[in-house]
Amino acid sequence: MARAAAPEHRLRGLLAALCDRLPEDRLTEWEQTLALASGPDDPLLVRFTASQPAAGTAERMKALIHVWRAELPDLPGTGIALALGAVRAAPRPLPAQPVISGPVSAATPARLTSGVALEVVRCASASLLIATYAAHGASDVIGEISAAVGRGVQVDLLLEETTRAATAFAALPANVRIWHRTASTGVLHAKVMAADRHTALLGSANLTDRGLTENVELGVILRDPSVVGPLVDHFRWLISPAAALMHRVR
Repeated sequence: MARAAAPEHRLRGLLAALCDRLPEDRLTEWEQTLALASGPDDPLLVRFTASQPAAGTAERMKALIHVWRAELPDLPGTGIALALGAVRAAPRPLPAQPVISGPVSAATPARLTSGVALEVVRCASASLLIATYAAHGASDVIGEISAAVGRGVQVDLLLEETTRAATAFAALPANVRIWHRTASTGVLHAKVMAADRHTALLGSANLTDRGLTENVELGVILRDPSVVGPLVDHFRWLISPAAALMHRVR
């Protein structure tokens, strides 16, 4: 008969899944809240769980509280917070995560496209490559792109000319490079956002208000340089003079 996992191992797994799911600012919020909790039944945790907007996040907290209450009920919240901090600091592979727009459910833990798009732009330190078929609105993302330019990030936008996507980015600084297809056949239909060579968002959503929030869209966030690097290389090749597939319009 298989032995049940030790309580600390079960907690570590739940905390690791939480770390893989949430951005750093949200993890800091969770760590601070847990540290204030007297135990698993503290009303503070009930209120905090109810306030979580991302799909599946509240369910992860409920699972954490369940293990905590059942197996380590005397452990104060400071202990859980310290464990979360230790898991955050430990190096570990970061798995691909599903990203969705539109209706959310508890069935599949996923992150929201609108939040992930902002996170990708914010984590760029040297370069940001974005390809989209259509663009409209998305003022939060465009604001973050402008902020990225301000901190020295080189931005390349690969856009479909027939949708007039470039119009959405007209207010960005002049050193943002915009690229259109050279060929008259086919369309640029890819949707990707890549920060440096370490983080990328791939999916069906265009950079539009509806695509980021209301439409039923599906994507994935990748945080593995061995996967993101070749992806970036492909798009860099598309805009290279040697490929002659795209031309710079700004």
